[in-house]
Amino acid sequence: MAKRDKSKKVFRFIVLLICLIVMSVIPAAAYTTYTTYIYTFQGDAVESPDAYVPELIVNSEYINKLTQEKHQIGDFLGLNADGGILSLDGPQDLFVADDGDLYIADQKNNRIIVLNPDYTGKLILTSFVNVWGVPDALAQPKGVFATDDEIFVADTEKNRIVVFDKKGNHLRIIEEPESDVFPEGHVYKPIALVVDKSGRIYVVSSTTNQGIITMGPDGEFQGFVGAQKAVANPFMIFWRNFQTRAQRQQSIRNVSTEYNNISIDAEGFVFVTTSSIEDRAQQAALISKNADYAPVKRLNPQGSDVMRRSGKFAPGGELMTMFGSRSGTPKGVSKIIDVAIGPAGTWTIIDERRSKAYTYDEDGNLLHIFGDEGMYFGNIQSVQAVAYQGTKMILLDKTANSFTIYKRTAYGDIIASALNNQRTRQYDRSVDDWKEILKRNNNSDLAYIGIGKSLYRDGFYTEAMRQFRFAMDMKNYSQSFKMYRKLWIENNVVVVPIVLILLVVGISLFMKNTNKVNKRDQIRSGRKLKLTSHLLYGFHIIFHPFDGFWDMKQEKRGSVLGATVYLLLACGVYIYKAFGEGFIINPYGAYNDFLAESLGVIVPVCLWVISNWCLTTLFDGEGSMKDIYMVTCYSLVPISFTVVGCTLATHIITREELQIINMIYTIMFVWVGMLLFFGVMVIHDYSLGKNVVTCIGSIVGMAFIMFVAVLFSSLLMKMVQFINSIYIEISYRL
Repeated sequence: MAKRDKSKKVFRFIVLLICLIVMSVIPAAAYTTYTTYIYTFQGDAVESPDAYVPELIVNSEYINKLTQEKHQIGDFLGLNADGGILSLDGPQDLFVADDGDLYIADQKNNRIIVLNPDYTGKLILTSFVNVWGVPDALAQPKGVFATDDEIFVADTEKNRIVVFDKKGNHLRIIEEPESDVFPEGHVYKPIALVVDKSGRIYVVSSTTNQGIITMGPDGEFQGFVGAQKAVANPFMIFWRNFQTRAQRQQSIRNVSTEYNNISIDAEGFVFVTTSSIEDRAQQAALISKNADYAPVKRLNPQGSDVMRRSGKFAPGGELMTMFGSRSGTPKGVSKIIDVAIGPAGTWTIIDERRSKAYTYDEDGNLLHIFGDEGMYFGNIQSVQAVAYQGTKMILLDKTANSFTIYKRTAYGDIIASALNNQRTRQYDRSVDDWKEILKRNNNSDLAYIGIGKSLYRDGFYTEAMRQFRFAMDMKNYSQSFKMYRKLWIENNVVVVPIVLILLVVGISLFMKNTNKVNKRDQIRSGRKLKLTSHLLYGFHIIFHPFDGFWDMKQEKRGSVLGATVYLLLACGVYIYKAFGEGFIINPYGAYNDFLAESLGVIVPVCLWVISNWCLTTLFDGEGSMKDIYMVTCYSLVPISFTVVGCTLATHIITREELQIINMIYTIMFVWVGMLLFFGVMVIHDYSLGKNVVTCIGSIVGMAFIMFVAVLFSSLLMKMVQFINSIYIEISYRL
């Protein structure tokens, strides 16, 4: 017994030792205080491996300490003579130049801080002697941008742009641009800027709603580009009718449609962000991909938005707007305040409301989302700016007066490699990368699409369709199916005409036999006919409504049983349509249950019959309820074969050909409506005008009956609840 207890203790010690060893070799960066996730094509948020993990938090104390250790001097970065540290205070912008230097707009300290790539201090731009020989200084600068030779500072409170060389020497001042296009009383407040390779300056002014201000290298005004479209407020439109001219002009100036930040890519396209769009319009734009109300745009030199929005949802931040943080606090739509251009065509936007970073590829497909509010390592208290430093990402925290360095993980490296291989047309390598991504994250729709595109290029259309189906990518699926269908037709060129001929011959023989039976039954009018005859009579009615409905009433053609069969048949074809449509129409396989589909047909028919009978009884209608029921059900005959045919066709058409299906359905509903209209007119012996009024009245009556039914059911439910409450109360007292 003692030996057994001793063995257990040894075993427990070995297990504990193994656990300690494993925990010690796992790097600290593997633990993150946030969840990295993506959105699927269905709009569901699913976790994914971390693409970026926090590596280092850099603040003023860290920079000064590092600078002293490396350079053994104490006058960098605002160190006072007594060794005290002048901390960052309200930093507003962060920019990383091509050489790796970091530029921070330290707003409340009225300076620009320049750091080396290793985050040691390099320059401080604050006071200078201007071109007129007068001592000058920056005043709460909010934006900074650096080219190969110059540093441009948006000196916000002094309404100007100040230019320095890379050594910190003052070069020139670009004053507020002058032009007649600026409205009266306009205030110029530059908060962000970029400069293209030709020296053209793009400026974001916080008080300008005409778009991005463009200027030449010497500051001459060239115009506005990319004006943001405002969302019309119905109340303001109504209220403007009672305003004076001056008030209307003031309200126009107060329309909040300004941009808040700007960035530029290697090709000279400008990325701009805005947080002034009305919430509902911005949320709708993510689904509809409407560029007018997009919170981030990519503008060409002419100001046109050329951003690709190829994903299921347009780039713009959070989709689940109600819950965007770990606490579950409602946040609303994302407030996008900055954009940064990354490697391999990627770019990232940040959400001020959630302190999250959203990264997309050059086609607008979401790659990953990471970050969260908080004070733990890797969290951001209040994100203000984002920038890339090679493969690393930097987020600026204006509340903590620091910035956090995030390094790219192995998973992030694979994503970048896949995107880069696609851009350089090395598709075989990209497929290997996408397969590796799927091993780590089988929720990655982008990986399925990447593999599918490669298979499509190689001519494996069936396999490509399968991959696109996994990602619910209907557009690429349709393109692959189109090529597969073309190839199938080429290989079976004889089958297609044979099938078409058999189909036409079959329909012709059926209609010929139907006409023969209907003519025979017309001669045998008054005799008892079989159900088959009553059903075939429906095909006479749909092509000869006046004669058909007249004979139905006067010659007793058709039957209640035949009408009921057509009603049930209409229910059946809609049930088939619900689950029988192809992937192009119903990619998610969603459908109502059989009862809901049946009620969708039966309830309108019953409401119409009751409403029309009640109304026509008062307006001298000659048709009985039985006649109205039969007319209504026989008018549904076109639904039976049209819905079945269109449902089958969804398996052999492409996405671009859906308009044909929609057109056929429109013709079907018009056909049914005309049959019902003329049928009611015939059985009641109404004139055209009186029948129009009666039909409109019947539709109103249907709405009234529904209202009464809902009211009665709600009252009945309240009575049941009241009686149940009394019963419970009595049972407790007894």
